[in-house]
Amino acid sequence: MKEKNWYAIYTKPRWEKKVSKLLTDRHIVTYCPLNKVKRRWSDRMKTVWVPLLPSYVFVYIETSDMQKVRETPGVVNFVYIEGKPAIVKDFEVARIRKFLSEFENVELEPFNPQRNQRVMINQGILVEEEGRVIDLKNNKVEVAIQSLNYNLVALFDKSKLINN
Repeated sequence: MKEKNWYAIYTKPRWEKKVSKLLTDRHIVTYCPLNKVKRRWSDRMKTVWVPLLPSYVFVYIETSDMQKVRETPGVVNFVYIEGKPAIVKDFEVARIRKFLSEFENVELEPFNPQRNQRVMINQGILVEEEGRVIDLKNNKVEVAIQSLNYNLVALFDKSKLINN
């Protein structure tokens, strides 16, 4: 049996819902996180569902289905990390689903680490290790990890860190 994974795909602007429907029609499992938001019109308030992540949709596929996804109208491409389509962990998709089921009017804020901030590594060999930001260099972050009374210092891509 082939292994299925969640992947993030990048869509044309404002095509998230359309792409999700087109892929579902092609028997591909998708998840387009929608945020319930109250919007004011000149004459009334209305509740609308807007994509939480503009221009992104998640697909649950085998690698053999990647071409079928790419050929779907509105799909720009897969999101790549280090030259490969980025695999999104099941628990991350579940966490987004749970969060959106409990909260409305969710706002996204970019993660911008600061010096001396505590962070956790979320990818690679040091996954779930905690550290402290020492220095910032463009998209790279120098992190000190305490081990055996020594600081192990490593340079990480900002995308591999989460606020702790």
